[in-house]
Amino acid sequence: MAAIDLRTRLLGRLLSAASVTRRTEEQILADQRREIGHNPLVDLLLGGLATGVAVRDTTASGADGPIGVRVYRPTTFRGTPPLVVLIHGGGWTSGSLDTYDWFASSIARDAQAVVASLDYRLSPGARWPAAAEDSYAATVDLVSRGRELGADTSRLAVVGDSAGGNLAAVVALMARDRSGPPIAFQGLVYPATDLTMASPSIDENAHAPILTKADMLAFRGHYLDGQDPTDPYASPLFADLAGLPPALVQVAEHDPLRDDGLRYAAALLEARVAVRTTTYVGMPHGFMAFPRISRAVPQALGELTGELRSALARP
Repeated sequence: MAAIDLRTRLLGRLLSAASVTRRTEEQILADQRREIGHNPLVDLLLGGLATGVAVRDTTASGADGPIGVRVYRPTTFRGTPPLVVLIHGGGWTSGSLDTYDWFASSIARDAQAVVASLDYRLSPGARWPAAAEDSYAATVDLVSRGRELGADTSRLAVVGDSAGGNLAAVVALMARDRSGPPIAFQGLVYPATDLTMASPSIDENAHAPILTKADMLAFRGHYLDGQDPTDPYASPLFADLAGLPPALVQVAEHDPLRDDGLRYAAALLEARVAVRTTTYVGMPHGFMAFPRISRAVPQALGELTGELRSALARP
């Protein structure tokens, strides 16, 4: 295995102080109520808004009332761009529209798409399947509002990272199962696909920077709260995968979730779903969230947005 660079190791030590394993449910709920916003330190770590993108906030129908949505539109695009629904990561307990501004706006700029970033309900305040049902309901609602969004919603992709990758895969399953809007592509960035935690990489990278096995157990506990981890809408690896949209699965070498992604990609291929898989050598979980620190971000972002452009091109 390739070594993790020093900057990433130092970042892992910094973030370990805020590990989910050190926080009570009350502290997690209090953290969710705080708005991070933008400042020089946050933008140094997470990146700021990409240039050439217009941003506005709106809402969409969730499963139990409206949820927040931030819409990013490339200002240089001529015509009606496709729609990408972005579902953020954070172990189903954290993450926000603000913390994903860089990722969402970069996808909008480089994929030349309208990106709708979802502010779904978080655990432990809303347990499974709230986040999944919110994400699906909002996707259905947004697809019906193409003129308002200025998007060609007949060309639709879902993208998510980590827990958001889990939710993006589940939205693709729900759309197939419920005769929902046709999804042309799913971009899954180091996704969690098996909440039984059977992937060998979980023990291999149990003490990796950014995400540890203990973190994964805590996230799962807050999200499922004892519910069945083999339900396909919790663990998409247990679903019948036939008829799903083509996928890009990106994983990180030093990630407990690496084999979740690789096993899901293999299962998609077994189900005759077109899939491209890339392992980013030397990278930990969550590397895409730190564009000024992780050296693999330009390649990974370029791969993701290139696949989106190809999948969402006009027929």
